[in-house]
Amino acid sequence: MKRLLLLLAFLSLPATAAPPSDPINLDIGTPPVIIVRHTLAQRSSRLVYFYDPGIIGLGNDGMIKIRDGSRLNLAQRQIAEKLIDQENPDRNSLIYALAEAHGGQDAEPAAREAQVKRWKAQFHSGWWVEDAQGNWHQKP
Repeated sequence: MKRLLLLLAFLSLPATAAPPSDPINLDIGTPPVIIVRHTLAQRSSRLVYFYDPGIIGLGNDGMIKIRDGSRLNLAQRQIAEKLIDQENPDRNSLIYALAEAHGGQDAEPAAREAQVKRWKAQFHSGWWVEDAQGNWHQKP
């Protein structure tokens, strides 16, 4: 409830939006961006448990996907799927919040491209990344 009230308070504040012709500033600090980044950061340590052994990886579209679920028992698979089901909508929310901060829906493709590029750069060495053809490889 407290989190919802905080979100509503932030959303009611006027945010200055950049014109769509400006490059995407991924470090912009609008309230919706800050809130979604915080939510993603809170979940990241639980995702590492699945990134390290290569069970999940970063899809080409910037979303988290199960890469190799064969080593998971039923309970572990359910945990991984639940984390992914929470993570991916938040990743999309971050992209939409970035686009909104940069002029609205027209900025969404540029915001998505810039954020996916950042996620790939931030991914740790040894974690799995999907290429444009759908093939998985470990990040060097």
